[in-house]
Amino acid sequence: MGICGYFTVSWKCLVVLSFRLLFLVPAGLPVHSQGESQTDSKVMDNITVRQGENVFLRCAQGDIVTHTAWLNRSSILYAGEDKWSVDPRVSLVTLNQEEFTIKIEDVDMTDEGPYICAVQTSSRPRTTSVHILVQVPPTIINLSKDIVVNEGSNVTLMCQASGKPEPSLTWKLLSPSVDLVSEDEYLDIPSISRQRAGTYECTAINDIATDVQTVEITVNYAPSVSEGRDVGVTLGQRGVLECEVDAVPKADFEWYRDDRRIINGLDGMEIEDAGQLSKLTFLNISEADYGNYTCIAINKLGSSNASFVLYGPGAVQDGNSGSMGTHVHTYTCLLLVILLPFLLKF
Repeated sequence: MGICGYFTVSWKCLVVLSFRLLFLVPAGLPVHSQGESQTDSKVMDNITVRQGENVFLRCAQGDIVTHTAWLNRSSILYAGEDKWSVDPRVSLVTLNQEEFTIKIEDVDMTDEGPYICAVQTSSRPRTTSVHILVQVPPTIINLSKDIVVNEGSNVTLMCQASGKPEPSLTWKLLSPSVDLVSEDEYLDIPSISRQRAGTYECTAINDIATDVQTVEITVNYAPSVSEGRDVGVTLGQRGVLECEVDAVPKADFEWYRDDRRIINGLDGMEIEDAGQLSKLTFLNISEADYGNYTCIAINKLGSSNASFVLYGPGAVQDGNSGSMGTHVHTYTCLLLVILLPFLLKF
């Protein structure tokens, strides 16, 4: 049977092949298996190393040896001082009467597995084996993209990560800040509300490190205009009506005087929109400016409006109805006349 016939999946055949090859190597230095054992083989503790770090494989020496080698699965890394591995990351560190040590730089998952230090002594062959375990920091490899949804929609976010040990995953809402919302790679949000919009953070963690990424959820909803605040302004002065809205996406504003739409810059009135706020400014109040005004906010999901009253100094505003009450004093006096006889009895 030729040398190629010894390349089988069994470790027994691998060891046989290894020792056949070792006889081709010139006599080396004294080596013995770790622990000074006189048995034919010795199993060292596992070596745990993080991905990207360097690992040293040491084989202690002692007895007179003729040949020695480090093997990885089906290949020889070093036979004495001769390098058999084509991997540039593998190098010889020490070969003397004390130890036979090689180094593997920038360890990756492909380096994980069993390694054997094979020694041929004057009496018998011996092996020392060690298993390299590679730990990999977590990496989020699949994450939902930022999304825009309408209020009331069902939303599912996904976060998947790789790593060794297998990382655990958690979800939480960052802005606005909310406690932990999920401990799974999937986050389900049924019938999402505007309050659940914001930045969601996925955290992948294992014994090595942590990886964090975020997803932004934007929730669209129809405009909601704040209740109008009536304003009293003296003739000839500057007056401003303010219309504030809550809406996503941003709302467009329209202003009306009764049923007539107001055009920016005409009739001494200016309209200024800034984000969620619209201002109707009267540069020089005249009698004709007093009256009822309406602000309408519109986006693709709907509209909302609020009414305002611009009144002069002679009018008293009725907060309940939102209309001018110029005769409130008259009504008050009439009420006192009616009630006065009853009050005098007491």
